[in-house]
Amino acid sequence: MSLDSHIESVLWTHDQISDRVAELAAQISTDFDSNSIPPPVVVGVATGAFLFLADLVRKIQLPVSVDFVRVESYGSGTESNGAPVISLNLKLDVKDKHVILVEDIVDTGSTVSCLIPYLELKGASSVSVCTFLDKPSRRKVQVELLGKGKFYRGFQCPDYFVVGYGMDFAELYRNLPYIGVLKPEYYK
Repeated sequence: MSLDSHIESVLWTHDQISDRVAELAAQISTDFDSNSIPPPVVVGVATGAFLFLADLVRKIQLPVSVDFVRVESYGSGTESNGAPVISLNLKLDVKDKHVILVEDIVDTGSTVSCLIPYLELKGASSVSVCTFLDKPSRRKVQVELLGKGKFYRGFQCPDYFVVGYGMDFAELYRNLPYIGVLKPEYYK
């Protein structure tokens, strides 16, 4: 079974992704110069953001700490249930630190809007969001950043069901090196 045959079209190739991740890392490196004390904490939203986070932090040119949270909001469906639940907490202390929350995709905004207050309760001084894909056409909750946080976006995504580069359907397709539109017969 070839996963590529399940893809209707490719939106962004491996090379386009690599170039955009390098641009995002350069922008973050500029925004948080190496004199930032304490260094920022990069928090990945598992498991969708793991490839993006790995590529991003390898290209950020300043000291960073890395941690993960896990938030359940999709199950094996294609739509967020609108009520995200944190199922894996942070290990690192983020008190008085700037947090860069790394997401695979921000669509409804529910997950990020759940995590920002969570990080604030943990004592973060500010929270930025760095999302690989942004789907503003699906936004139901306005994302309110904390402190001097910034919103970084890799690509604005049209309203398709996409997989690849860490994003899945029913835990499959994460290993595709590109972002593709999944054929409807594989998720309906």
